[in-house]
Amino acid sequence: MGRAPPRRMCSGKSRYSPKFGFVLRLRYDTPSDRWIVAVEKPLSLGGPIGGAGSAARAQAPPVPGAAGSSAKWIDPGLPGERSTTPSFRPAISPQPAAHRLAPQYAALDLGTNNCRLLVARPAGSSFRVVDAFSRIVRLGEGLVGTGALSEEAMARALDALKICADKIAARGVVAGRYVATEACRQAANCDVFLARVRAEVGLEIEIIPSAEEARLVVAGCAPLLNPRIPYALVFDIGGGSTEIVWLRLWGGQGRRRRQILGSVSLPFGVVTLTDRFGGAEVSPATYRDMVAATMTALTSFERTHEILRHVRTGRVQMLGSSGTVTTLAGIHLALPRYTRALVDGSVLTFEQISVVSAHLAALDLAGRAANPCVGRERADLVLSGCAILDAICAIWPVGRLRVADRGVREGILCDLMRV
Repeated sequence: MGRAPPRRMCSGKSRYSPKFGFVLRLRYDTPSDRWIVAVEKPLSLGGPIGGAGSAARAQAPPVPGAAGSSAKWIDPGLPGERSTTPSFRPAISPQPAAHRLAPQYAALDLGTNNCRLLVARPAGSSFRVVDAFSRIVRLGEGLVGTGALSEEAMARALDALKICADKIAARGVVAGRYVATEACRQAANCDVFLARVRAEVGLEIEIIPSAEEARLVVAGCAPLLNPRIPYALVFDIGGGSTEIVWLRLWGGQGRRRRQILGSVSLPFGVVTLTDRFGGAEVSPATYRDMVAATMTALTSFERTHEILRHVRTGRVQMLGSSGTVTTLAGIHLALPRYTRALVDGSVLTFEQISVVSAHLAALDLAGRAANPCVGRERADLVLSGCAILDAICAIWPVGRLRVADRGVREGILCDLMRV
């Protein structure tokens, strides 16, 4: 069990050593329940960032300006913001007896692309994760064309859910909430699938509406929002839908608590957009079409809320919770393998997003799969996510994006524990 260092070491800041040319960063990795000291050192740009194998290096151009080329850490703090420790971990480790006696809670998110589980226990004003599971199941694969979940997709999801059920039973959780999102909202045969889950797995899955999904994302990501900036755009690029939330953190009729001013659920995510436009081979024209389709879908939301007007005054922050933004952050940081502790809470400028997206678009399917932050299972989906992200950045040019490797599950746990 990882032991928390003294409070003064919990800031999550980095230090750059000009003499040796590396960055030391101390972060807490929630899933593994450990503190990690990461040494980030300039990597060779003779091939793709984090690429594997000489063949992949030969065909993949380097990313100009990537973190690996300069070993420079981008401070996750926004303008005027003190660096804060990402939430969902205690500042000081509880006593062993408290660890053993603390009740445990479970949150499961069955999405269009992933099946994810967190089991956690309260820890002060936050919580500590004691078990986690994530698997790509592509439950919504082919849903756009058929309107139904395929037998293969349901079988993959059931296999993952059985693992989740075993973990929940082994941990003896006192309460849990298990939710499904866009794929189950849209599938004509979702009732049949959920009946199979009850019969074969023993879990009761709840289909939540898009507004509830958006609320949970905001609740889970709230600790990463800068309290000094009054407005925030929070989005989650999912497998079957993209949730956009416009909220005010303070102000307005004397309100001191955050208020969701509006939300919209775009009817496509990385899986459904890939089904529509393709993902193995994406031409520049196809990529532009994906961006244009997303921008068209966002126009009415912007017209209703006039968010751009606030963006121009510098009073809006942007936070992204999705595999797309965490993948781009991992590539930008030139991570040899994806490390949540280094990604969650980091910041990408829009220029860095553009550079990494262009790098991925220049690769073929094998080149994208060779990057350890993408991998074979997501290689055909990542460009759809980049196109959605490019559209969001074009509509609302905030200039920088805070990256969140957290969302619905963390929001559920906050509700269950009333953190």
